[in-house]
Formats: sequence, C-alpha cells, structure tokens
Amino acid sequence: MRQNWWKFLGIAILIYSVVIGMSTPLKPGVLRMDPMSIGQNGNDSLRILHGETHKFRIKGYNTNFIDNENTAWLKLDSIGSVKAKKINIVNDTEIDLTFDIPEHFPQRDTFESLTLVLYNKEDGPAILPDAVFVRSDLDPRNDNAEWELNPIANLVDKPGMQFPYRSVLHETIRNTFFHIPLWFSMFIMLIVSLVYSIKYLRSGNLKYDIYASSLVNVAVLFGILGIITGSLWAKFTWGTFWTTDVKLNMSTVAMLIYVASLILRSSINDIDRRAKLSASYNIFAFAALIPLVFIIPRLTDSLHPGNGGNPALGGEDMENTLRMVFYPAIIGFTLLGLWMSSVLIRYEIIKDKWMTRG
Repeated sequence: MRQNWWKFLGIAILIYSVVIGMSTPLKPGVLRMDPMSIGQNGNDSLRILHGETHKFRIKGYNTNFIDNENTAWLKLDSIGSVKAKKINIVNDTEIDLTFDIPEHFPQRDTFESLTLVLYNKEDGPAILPDAVFVRSDLDPRNDNAEWELNPIANLVDKPGMQFPYRSVLHETIRNTFFHIPLWFSMFIMLIVSLVYSIKYLRSGNLKYDIYASSLVNVAVLFGILGIITGSLWAKFTWGTFWTTDVKLNMSTVAMLIYVASLILRSSINDIDRRAKLSASYNIFAFAALIPLVFIIPRLTDSLHPGNGGNPALGGEDMENTLRMVFYPAIIGFTLLGLWMSSVLIRYEIIKDKWMTRG
C-alpha cells in the first residue's frame, strides 16, 4: 500500500483537476458588439467614423445588467477613453450603449482600435479587446481634450474564484486542463524513455529496453489524445478541425515518427536485435521531436499559442486561477501515465518470462 501512494495521489489530483476545472464559472464577458447606428454598413460595420454618435447592442456572458449601475467606456490604449453617454438595459445579458466618438485622435493611424470596458459592482469588469475600429482624423491634436485621461481605475473584480473570460475561447478555455497537460506528460515520458534507451545501449540490460518501449507506448497514446483534444478545440475556436498550421503539422509528423517505431519494433522477432534497433530509433525520434515541435513552428507565423509571436502561457492567457488547476493537471496526467507504463512493464516482463520458458 505504501509503495502505491503516488498512484492514489495521481488519481486524487486528476479528480481535483476535473471537478474544479469543470465547475468553476467564468468571469463575466462580452460575446459580441453589434452596431445599431445609421451609416454603419454590412461586413465593415465595426469600422466607424470619428466625430459621430454611434449606438451598439452589447451581448454579455454571465452578466447581470438589471438592477445594477452599469458604466461603459471605449478605451484607446493607455491614452484615454470615452464614456458612454447613454445606457439602456435590455435584459441581464443585453445592453445598448451610445458613444460620442471624438473628432480628434492623438495618433496618426488610419484606423484606431478601441477596447470596450463594461463595469458594475456585481459583475466586475468585462472587456472586449479591439471592439471597434474608428477611422481617425488626419490632423491629430496633442492636447487630448476630447478624451478622458485614465478614468478607468480601481475596478473591483467579481468576488469568488472564477476563470478568465476570453472572447475567442469562451467555455473551451477548460480544455487547457486536458490538451496541454497531455502533451506535457507525453514529453516527460519520452524524456524518461530516452534515458532508458541510452542505459540499454550502454549496459545491454533488456530490462531497460522494456522500460523504454512501455513508456513510448503510453506517451504515443497521450500524444494521440492531445491531437484529438486539440482538434476539437480548433473546431470551436478556428472553425475547423484541422488547418495547415505549421505547429499542428509538425506535431503530427513527430507522432508518426514514434508510431513508426512501434510498428518497426513489432516486426522484429529477435529480442536483442529488436532492443538495439528500438533504442537507437528512440534516440533518433527524440532528436527529431525537438526541432519539429519546438524550433520549426517558431520560425514562421502560427495560429497556435506559443509560436510565431502568439503567446501561450504568459500573463495575458494564464491567470492564477487557471494555474491552480493547470499545474496539478500536469502532475496528475504524468503520474497516470507512469502508472499505465508500470502496468505495461509488468505485463511485458511476465510475457517475456513465459515465452522464455515456452
């Protein structure tokens, strides 16, 4: 019982990750911002002109607009903001906002991006980045007289533990606790298998070959599950199960290399020859994994977080509430993978003994 403490710890951590990860609500957010003003047209409706009054219908998520004093701003980076001059509450999740867009902008860009900020004491702040693009004037003023300078301060978050609301991810942000930990666990097991392959080549002890091959089997399973969860995530966020994104393609190539090693191993009957070839191939596969997954995707643009300048686990994407579940999930999946590997190792040892006796 004492020897199996880490197995029970892994299961407990996974239960914690699933329960907390799936039951914790998201913070209030903004699903979309629809124009209602005259003069805003078609597909270009969120590109508006400066110096005009514009009205928008806001669709909120987990919001409570009724019976609350709501405030709204359109924020121009750190320069300033313009406050909504009129607010009409439709229901708890819908609200109409009217803004007087300033005539003059302090910058010289053709289009300026404004961020929508909603606030009431019950919901806390709800933010929609790049909510609207304004065609600015070509004669900017430096006094910023038409902008409120730093009016958005001391906004208090909604009390209680909540996960961040991301305008693209929505509820699929919970996949952070499955897709990414599966890949982390896979890498850890592949590193351990690499160590055992090297140990086998140095010592010739078949025990190390069994350890390495069992870890690779479970790691490939976790990699396949990682690809499946990633594909489902892509469907909800990118609108398709698969794209030509370099990160996805290179990760798949890396997995196919390891799958090929399993096929090659199963085709060789001689134990010593199979072990030597498997160990050598495992070293090659890991050497290929590093550039395929960690180097090549960073050399080009990528939709996938963590590549091509697209942040992954930084402060903008990974808040402390997510870390409370994300890091335990990595530990839990890793312990589960090692447990599955240990079961497979015992099976392989028993099978080899039985075949030797036979």
